[in-house]
Amino acid sequence: MVDMKISLCGVQLDNPVIPASGTFGYGREFAELYDINMLGTFSFKGTTGKRRFGNPTPRIAECREGLINSVGLQNPGVDSVIGEELPALAKVFSKPVMANVSGFSIEEYVSVALKLAAQKQVGWIELNISCPNVHNGGMVFGTDPKQAAEVVGAVRKALDSQKASGGSRPLIVKLSPNVTDLAEIAFACEDAGADGLTLINTLQGMRIDLKTGRPVIANRIGGFSGPAVMPVALRMVYQVYERVRIPIIGCGGVSSAEDVLEMMLAGATAVQVGSANLVNPYACRDIIEALPETMKKYGIETLSDITGGAH
Repeated sequence: MVDMKISLCGVQLDNPVIPASGTFGYGREFAELYDINMLGTFSFKGTTGKRRFGNPTPRIAECREGLINSVGLQNPGVDSVIGEELPALAKVFSKPVMANVSGFSIEEYVSVALKLAAQKQVGWIELNISCPNVHNGGMVFGTDPKQAAEVVGAVRKALDSQKASGGSRPLIVKLSPNVTDLAEIAFACEDAGADGLTLINTLQGMRIDLKTGRPVIANRIGGFSGPAVMPVALRMVYQVYERVRIPIIGCGGVSSAEDVLEMMLAGATAVQVGSANLVNPYACRDIIEALPETMKKYGIETLSDITGGAH
């Protein structure tokens, strides 16, 4: 029998498959389709201090081998997540959940992270400094090593101060591929106190409507995801693995059990599945169910043993 268990920042997961933030809501809709407790965990929707409507519509554009989105961090705000979403989630999901924290200032990142880290259901804080679809926040912090280190350091300090009350959680930083040297930024985040990294968020892209001659989405430029970005994400995971010592969650174009194995061989400890959930809501279930036979096919007995095996 194969062993699919992995450890992510000291927390054991039954398998490495994690639906990515923004593609799984707060879990409840998917729980109506299958038992989401089969997941390793999932990263819930990017959450800010206050409620956000997000960007104007249209927000989605289809592409060959992927899609472009510009949702713009639509969410009910951290207090509603704590008061409404987490209690509802507790009825259908018994594992620790990954809390994706977004913001427009260092103070907002710190405030939201502290509130979510204090919740018993939260197992990890995933600091999103890589969203390409908002202005004056998100990716602004993740494209410069100094700014990335500043926000990570501030959140790290705040979480450490919360340890005495049992509220501290591992800090995972989600980074943007829209930079010249991702490994440098990853190292800066590690040096500032990150416990792990998620690589990568979406690439920037756009579509133009030939009938109108105008961009398809209202924000003009959005985040490109899907199978086409897998080789780029794989390359970045591989490069960053050689630069840092903290765990990496590989993300970008993953849609099969084979993709999971590739990501892990490149250096990922766990793997997030993003836009595949929007195309097929059973994508993560299907990947998890296919993993044992896929492991046997390639002679893999213990999944955690293959992380970084391609180096």
